[in-house]
Amino acid sequence: MTDPTEIATMCKALGDPTRLQIFLFLRDQCCPVAVSESGEVSPVLGPTVGEVCCRVTGVDRITSTLSHHLKELRLAGLITIERRGKNMICGVRRDALESLQGFFTLSASVPVPEGCCE
Repeated sequence: MTDPTEIATMCKALGDPTRLQIFLFLRDQCCPVAVSESGEVSPVLGPTVGEVCCRVTGVDRITSTLSHHLKELRLAGLITIERRGKNMICGVRRDALESLQGFFTLSASVPVPEGCCE
């Protein structure tokens, strides 16, 4: 069973529309994406954080707000961030996805007691 505090922390982080957009973008990538401080694209690592920022917020450069949202997603256990040289590699934690999926699947399958909410 998943820890209720863990699920609540994840849901709180995903409750912000910008963080949810970032999370969905990263979730849909086949592998972690590169975040370059200079905004350069690395074809080996994938899109830079600048590209994530552009796609999610419409701004063409990394902002402190985006950095804050990435930090909140990391602290909630939803994404990983790893520095490699000038790049930061961001990716969704698959175990977090499995925890959320398991929680919501279980919640949906719990029978409603008779006479309740009819």
